[in-house]
Amino acid sequence: MSKRADYISWDEYFMGIAILSSQRSKDPSTQVGACIVNSENRIMSVGYNGFPRGCSDDDFPWNRQGEKQSDTKYPFVCHAELNAILNAGGRSLAGCRIYVALFPCNECAKAIIQSGITEVIYISDKYANTDGVFASKKMLNAAGVKLTQLKMKREKLNISFREEDI
Repeated sequence: MSKRADYISWDEYFMGIAILSSQRSKDPSTQVGACIVNSENRIMSVGYNGFPRGCSDDDFPWNRQGEKQSDTKYPFVCHAELNAILNAGGRSLAGCRIYVALFPCNECAKAIIQSGITEVIYISDKYANTDGVFASKKMLNAAGVKLTQLKMKREKLNISFREEDI
């Protein structure tokens, strides 16, 4: 018997973990997850977008628009990339790569650069024409962080929790 041929690649595996992590987000409009991996393909940390510890998901706004900015989620939500960096618990992330489905904003780009991550691997760049992503790319490029838009070989990966499928 030979080994199976349809196993997933490392990129599919780590992006899959980032996307699975995004399912922990309670944000009703945008769920993002991140997975940080070292050069030996070991997962260093994961994160998803949500409010900081101690800030109840029921007491802070999830709105995208409001009369004032403090009526929206934007000043409060911690993005997946920053959460993954902070969740690393102080371990060095130098030379690591980060997998995230959505291209990072300028604030996350700063944290990515400062943490020593050397590659951002993403799927979607749907906000490419915004000032924030322009600033993000300018900083990441200036800092020598490699930007890789992942073209997946498969469109879907199904996960089953049914006992008979295990």
